[in-house]
Amino acid sequence: MKKSIRYIAVSVLAGASLSLASCSDFLDKQPSNELTEEKVFADWNMFEQFHYDTYNFLRHGALRVNESWLDAATDLAETSFATGGTRTSFNIGNYYANGGSSELIDTWESRYRGIRKCNQVLAKINTVPKNPRNTDEQHAGYVKIFTAEARFFRAYFYWEMFLRFGPIPVITDVLDPEEDMITPYTKRPTTREYVVDFILKELAECEPDLLDYSTAWASARAGRLSQPAASALAARIRLYMASPRYAAESGITWEDAAEASRDFITRYGSDFSLFSAENASGTDNYVNALLFTIYSGNNRETIFFRNDGDINWSNIAADTPVGEGGRGGNCPSQNLVDMYDMIDGSSPFVEYDLTGAPVYPGTGAEGPAVNAASGYSESDMWSDRDPRLAGTVLYQGQPWGTMRVNSTIDVRPGMADNPIGNANATPTGYYMRKYIPATILSSNHGGTSRRPWTIIRYAEILLNIAEAVNEIDGPCQEVYDMLDAVRHRAGITGNVADRTDLRDKDAMRNFIHKERTVEFAFEEHRPWDVRRWNVAVEALSRPIYGINVAADGTISRKVAQTRVFEPRMYLYPIPEEEVWKTGLENNPGW
Repeated sequence: MKKSIRYIAVSVLAGASLSLASCSDFLDKQPSNELTEEKVFADWNMFEQFHYDTYNFLRHGALRVNESWLDAATDLAETSFATGGTRTSFNIGNYYANGGSSELIDTWESRYRGIRKCNQVLAKINTVPKNPRNTDEQHAGYVKIFTAEARFFRAYFYWEMFLRFGPIPVITDVLDPEEDMITPYTKRPTTREYVVDFILKELAECEPDLLDYSTAWASARAGRLSQPAASALAARIRLYMASPRYAAESGITWEDAAEASRDFITRYGSDFSLFSAENASGTDNYVNALLFTIYSGNNRETIFFRNDGDINWSNIAADTPVGEGGRGGNCPSQNLVDMYDMIDGSSPFVEYDLTGAPVYPGTGAEGPAVNAASGYSESDMWSDRDPRLAGTVLYQGQPWGTMRVNSTIDVRPGMADNPIGNANATPTGYYMRKYIPATILSSNHGGTSRRPWTIIRYAEILLNIAEAVNEIDGPCQEVYDMLDAVRHRAGITGNVADRTDLRDKDAMRNFIHKERTVEFAFEEHRPWDVRRWNVAVEALSRPIYGINVAADGTISRKVAQTRVFEPRMYLYPIPEEEVWKTGLENNPGW
């Protein structure tokens, strides 16, 4: 019986050559289940589309977990939807709940499907007849690039699995999709075997054969994998492996991590920079670093991304304030708001912990101890703050949209963004700004915008260096320079070197943890950062704090939601069906 090929978008780019293909041309196309392996691997054009379809396995983070964002499973946000995936599963410690299946079960299934596609490409590519229009030299070039891309994708999919499940069986053969996918493979490797000996080795070996910067960043190839992407991913992984949770098992040091990110700058730094448009505010530059691309906005910050097409109102309505006609959605927490410094670079609070958050006394509802010298006031808590706050969070009185009185956020009781009886009104007192293109709200919500999903951007390389070098040498000029570059781009005026509270390694460590959190809020960094720092229990079992704004404008803090996070939750449980079918050892505590 002939087996059909699954998960292949062959209806697009039929006959297109490598020089014309961009990943946005084949993302989100409907797959065909009617092609046999014999047909696909007997025709170069069909095979080409089979390979390109792997780009569909790069995921966009918006509403990915049953209409909630993954960061709503952290201390950064709470979804307003009663049926939101994180709210009905991870937030209450029920990882097997249906609401979390798109993060737990779908990740397991889709990553292994993607890995199988990569294994098919690698197994068959040298047997597929070349396109008659291509010379032998051209064909050899395509084979080299496609092979490198398949190895990159496979390494990246295995990395995504590692973050959630730890080391799982590494499969490089093409398994029968009609059988249990991993039944013959039940031995779980060590962290070093899985990450260092396999994933990092794959990235190092595939990097030279990927598209170089000038080729990959041509507009016709928007979103294609590249040499810089492989280098940046390896730098991220080395930083993780040097972190407290993994260092002993991986054998990777902070020196290794620092050198990996420095090496990226040495080889590719001239091609990348923090996004900063002339005459734009720090807030706008920060926001547009995620919405603009090199092709539409001259954004040279993005290194590795999913290049989706234009979006419209329907794509952002679920995360838009109810007063604007939206459904609330991903609502930032006071926990996140408290992490932003003042615009002059000073700290609003006296003390911060390893999670990057200020230290909360008691239940935390009364707020952290205030640093009086900063000028921070609880009664006017959003004034003179780090401009990234306004680029990430919508708060009381902030200008936004076109559909409400005075076009400003109003979460006072009974007002536009907190109407009586609206179940989706913000539970925290805040709404989401980041990743929501304001241009869509124009013309009665008739606008459109790009919203690619950024996986790695240049700011991460700089903060990687800051973190690793601080662990090696403590606060020093290189650490200051990396932090100031990111903070000054956002519009902060003060220099980190001038902070008298950041003169030792421990204080700087907490500060860097805070900086990573605010810079990458809602970009799916927080779930994995708190785990690699070994502070996930402290960060993710802490209540979600919010605010109430009274009719007269008075602000009071509150506990918006309690959370459950136990040590076993550092790793997800392997889906029960996989354990039952294969006998694979589950993670500790599950």
